[in-house]
Amino acid sequence: MSLINSTRNGCKDVFKAFLVEKASYQGELEIPIIEPQEFDEPKKLILFSKSFRTDDYDQWICFYEDDSSFEKLWNNPRKYLDHLKRFKGVISPDFSLYRDMPLVMQQWNTYRGKAIGCWLQNNGIKVIPNIRWGDERTYPFCCLGVIKHSPIAIGSHGCAKINAEKKYLVEGLKLVVNELAPSTIIVYGPVIDEVKNLCKSKNINILNYSSDWRNGREGEKV
Repeated sequence: MSLINSTRNGCKDVFKAFLVEKASYQGELEIPIIEPQEFDEPKKLILFSKSFRTDDYDQWICFYEDDSSFEKLWNNPRKYLDHLKRFKGVISPDFSLYRDMPLVMQQWNTYRGKAIGCWLQNNGIKVIPNIRWGDERTYPFCCLGVIKHSPIAIGSHGCAKINAEKKYLVEGLKLVVNELAPSTIIVYGPVIDEVKNLCKSKNINILNYSSDWRNGREGEKV
């Protein structure tokens, strides 16, 4: 399902409707769509919180950090637009989907990440959609807002060492790969063998970036 948002005059914008005034939507939850774009492979990634302390703009901004570090972007997106425009591009925000979080909040965080990504794209910024999933309850909506065969990004930081977390990482990625057949997956964090083998079997290019909480290192093809 694809809808076009309409505007309403004389109403206070209590849910930041301006973010999606030019959006098309996908699914029953009406998640804003981030359109596929041509882009050069990112040389480096930098966390949003660290992007204010650099003059190296030949990087892509990402949000693989605690939500409190970038909640201010949701609260006041216009304030940070010019700052984000300085960089090569943005990976859409990675709002948390904790498995003990009520499902409606996980749906809301999925919406928020895609809404900001859509808005940044409509303001001339190159955007790669981030995909975050939790347990099986999130599978029906975690891929919404992303067009098939688009490049995507995921964060694996904290998901590679504990067996239970590794299981959710691999099982969720299988769903994403089967549903979206992405051309490229940007992985912020370690690439475990299960992920590497899955992508190799589907002929998907992996670009891997360090999650050591320093500036992202050069993209490494895996």
